[in-house]
Amino acid sequence: MASADVTAVHRMTEALFIERRLRSPSSTRFWGLLVLASVIASAGVVGDSTATVIGAMIVAPLMTPILGSALALVLADRSQVVRCVLLVLGGALAVVAIGMLLGWIVSPPDAFSSNSQVSSRITPRLIDLLAALATGTVGAFALVRADISDTLPGVAIAISLVPPLAVTGLLITVGRYHDAAESALLFGTNVAAIVATGTVVFLVYGIRGAAQESGLRVGRFRGWTLAAVACVVVLVAVPLTSGTVTVARDRALAADARPVAERWAATRHCRTPRSRRATALSSSGCWGSRRSPPPARCAPPSTVTEWRTRTSNSTWWAAGRTGARPTPVRCGTRSTADRQR
Repeated sequence: MASADVTAVHRMTEALFIERRLRSPSSTRFWGLLVLASVIASAGVVGDSTATVIGAMIVAPLMTPILGSALALVLADRSQVVRCVLLVLGGALAVVAIGMLLGWIVSPPDAFSSNSQVSSRITPRLIDLLAALATGTVGAFALVRADISDTLPGVAIAISLVPPLAVTGLLITVGRYHDAAESALLFGTNVAAIVATGTVVFLVYGIRGAAQESGLRVGRFRGWTLAAVACVVVLVAVPLTSGTVTVARDRALAADARPVAERWAATRHCRTPRSRRATALSSSGCWGSRRSPPPARCAPPSTVTEWRTRTSNSTWWAAGRTGARPTPVRCGTRSTADRQR
């Protein structure tokens, strides 16, 4: 594998290391694009618009200081490591704050429970870590190799840094703190993956040697740096493993519930939509036979255990047609008064 040259090192340091002065071109570019990307991402999440969220991914400049952290670790430049980390933290807090501001303005009545952009970012799994590792590798590779730099927009779309932070801010405003922490975990997963893969790629391509040839200050690289990066990835993987197990368990329960729900609906002559029948049972209720519907809707089962219980013993309380005291009736069958008629 070819190693990086002096020209590549200069190009990378200029692209990844943001100047200290707030009014410098690199600093104003970073903060300006970050604020705009935050507004675009928050608006896209609120409007449940995938295209708008993708646009925010392309505009967002957060990957610059994250990869800069990896480069600074390889060069053992402590001052640049601290600066890049502070930029990542400050940028993340700014995105969350903008998301919270927009959340207070919008204040949806359903607390984003039906928003697909939110639901897709509050259940991070190990597969997300795997995708982030692959994407981070491509991003670092594209920085070293100028001939494949046209892949960077695709990397920005795949890694998704600003949208999870915008979701975190929006969920904080509606009191969904656990889900907000889950979306923040997704952001942390992406950051850890980028830093880990960037560090490895830069070491493999011999960035340290090229930096020394170019006259840059290069410190002593210690093995504990790689160990620390690996530990961060492992720490992130622990809650992701728990999330993966939870999602797998929920899918298994849903698979078990579908045939039970359909048998329950068939034996009770319930009418349900043709598509996603089992889900409809838990959300819209069911009616009895078409010839003689029960006086009130049967309370839909909310859990698999309740479905199984009702399958074996389907008598429960429902209100009578005359408004009298509730009497136990069987869902899907006619009441006593209807049978006498």
